[in-house]
Amino acid sequence: MTEVVVAVVDAETPGNVGTIARAMKNFGLSELKLVDPPPLDPDGEAYGMAGHAREDVLPAAEEVTFDHLVERYHTVGCTAITNEDATKHVRYPFVTPRELADDLRDLAADTAVVFGRERVGLTNDELARLDRVCSIPASADYPVLNLGQAATVVLYELRDLTVDRTQHPDGVHDRADDRAIEGLHDQFASFLDAAGHPEEKQAKAGRLWRRLLGRAHPTGREVRTLRGIFRRAEGRIRRNAPEE
Repeated sequence: MTEVVVAVVDAETPGNVGTIARAMKNFGLSELKLVDPPPLDPDGEAYGMAGHAREDVLPAAEEVTFDHLVERYHTVGCTAITNEDATKHVRYPFVTPRELADDLRDLAADTAVVFGRERVGLTNDELARLDRVCSIPASADYPVLNLGQAATVVLYELRDLTVDRTQHPDGVHDRADDRAIEGLHDQFASFLDAAGHPEEKQAKAGRLWRRLLGRAHPTGREVRTLRGIFRRAEGRIRRNAPEE
């Protein structure tokens, strides 16, 4: 079963960090990762909002880089604003928090659920580097939730994975190591270049590929096989390319 950590990127107010830590404590999570966090004064707002999480979750929070999240975890970016069709690959396709719980249930890979800034959330550039996108289905008239509220809803839906620690040894999906998957993304990008895919379309194709792999959860063997195929195809293309 997947292990879930929570990551908050560039939070603007300590209070929201404390609220998220409290929700983590409520729903059985303990690992909090912070990218460019505000100061967290033990006598300040974050600890005041954290409840009993001030005793363990918040003091143990680890400051990391965004690169660290991408390289070490299967990543799920949470956003209120989504695209509505498959012509876009930054915020589409997306899952609801309930669908995310089902998606992760039999996944043997550490997962980081990533939340962004209070006012603007995660940027398109950040979302493009993450494996999955999760969005809370709210009213179209006012779909944007407070950061702490959004985290509470998502973590509540993941409670079966984090509170009810029933083991399911049969059918667990052995997902490839995240560094190996990032290597496959790099291999695909190199292949696109060798194949002469239009330069202005390569980033979009890469995002489509990342979303596809994010849903597929490839095994280590599948990643190695795909990397080998792309590497051989790229080598053949480059050898047969006419000299300039």
